[in-house]
Amino acid sequence: MKNVTDSFVSLGHWPSAGSFGFNTDILATNPINLSVVLGVLIFFGKGVLSDLLDNRKQRILSTIRNSEELRKGSIERLEKAKARLRKVKIEADEFRVNGYSEIEREKLNLINSTYQNLERLENYKNETIQFEQQRAINQVRQRVFQQALQGALGTLNSCLNNELHLRTIGANIRMFGAMKEITD
Repeated sequence: MKNVTDSFVSLGHWPSAGSFGFNTDILATNPINLSVVLGVLIFFGKGVLSDLLDNRKQRILSTIRNSEELRKGSIERLEKAKARLRKVKIEADEFRVNGYSEIEREKLNLINSTYQNLERLENYKNETIQFEQQRAINQVRQRVFQQALQGALGTLNSCLNNELHLRTIGANIRMFGAMKEITD
């Protein structure tokens, strides 16, 4: 390593007239070298750097435009979804109200139908009871009449002799004759 350092130091002592060498004076060479390097970079790199910046700018603008379009599309879809949600809520409320009113209507119809059925059954029951009472009364009347008739026939047969029998027939014939004359 000492040899490399010595060679740089020895290069620093070469005479500068017509020959090439390194200037080891840092204060004298750095600003010049930096200005040369910056000048070369600015001269040659200006186009490349501006192209890179323009490309980057175009990509950023394109991304922003795409983002804006996506945002607008998202906002439109959101508004459509909100409108659809409002419509569905309104329909759900209508179904709920209609459903409740339909249930109430069906309930009232069922109550009315049941009441009418009970009323018909009550009327049928009452008619059946009246019919059975009337039939029982008729049967009792018929039996009483038959018994009374049998009793009367028995009394008549036991009390009636031929003379009484003939007088009764004669009285009945006269009565029918008198009735016939009145009607004529």
